Amino acid sequence: MTISQRPLGRTGHQATILGLGGEGILRTYGEEKGAQAVIEAALAAGIGYFESARAYSGSEAYLGKGLKGHRDQIFLTSKSHGRTYKEAMSHLSITLKNLDTDHLDLWQIHDVRTEADLEAITAPGGALEAFREAKEKGWTRFVGVTGHHDPEVLRRALDLYNFDTVLLPVNPAEPHDRSFLPLAAEAQARGLGVIGMKVLCRGLLPRMAEEPGKLTFELVAYALSQPVSLVVIGCDTPGHVKALAHAAENFVTMTPDEQKTLEEAVAPLAQRLMYYKP
Repeated sequence: MTISQRPLGRTGHQATILGLGGEGILRTYGEEKGAQAVIEAALAAGIGYFESARAYSGSEAYLGKGLKGHRDQIFLTSKSHGRTYKEAMSHLSITLKNLDTDHLDLWQIHDVRTEADLEAITAPGGALEAFREAKEKGWTRFVGVTGHHDPEVLRRALDLYNFDTVLLPVNPAEPHDRSFLPLAAEAQARGLGVIGMKVLCRGLLPRMAEEPGKLTFELVAYALSQPVSLVVIGCDTPGHVKALAHAAENFVTMTPDEQKTLEEAVAPLAQRLMYYKP
């Protein structure tokens, strides 16, 4: 199977429109066999973007082992939730060791939620200094920022540094409350690679149990119809990987009316689906 590609903003990298996220079975400990099977399924499906985070349990170690021999063919990313230079640099050291690499393709400031986060990151000795230095020294090729609590906080974060990417929620519940979708469009217009997350709303839609294949197809198509470079989704099984890869490779851009219909269908459950917002 071949996964289509899109430009990752101004980075010059052509990213597969589907990436394997660091959640799902990767966000565990002691599931080496299952994690390896998911990683192998992703590689077999043609997925070239692999994401983790220092906060994601054993995810980095799983990827370090599972991607051995494929480093030159994939785009490898992780994140640090550290808010000081010391914390972030400590995380980076562990991340590089776990992933068995001397550099990341993308390192992201993880989960920027509040004004206090912004102040801590940019303060003297703050995490932003670590990210800037890591890029200058080649420990990461690109630097990004992520958030899913407050679009205004994340918008302000984009003005703190010349970030290469932004990771934010993209799903049909978003338009109903403090939507991140306008920020996705703004970031893309500014030349950032926009990465969509929370695409499947953690499977909380009742139809997910009744029509998992059809609904997965719709939600992936909805997300990829937005101004994004790619979407990242965590998986539990090789079958889940294959279903997502099929949805990504065969998606057709939704018309505005089709998007509106799906948004209206999830409206009664929108607040529950946006579990990631306060």
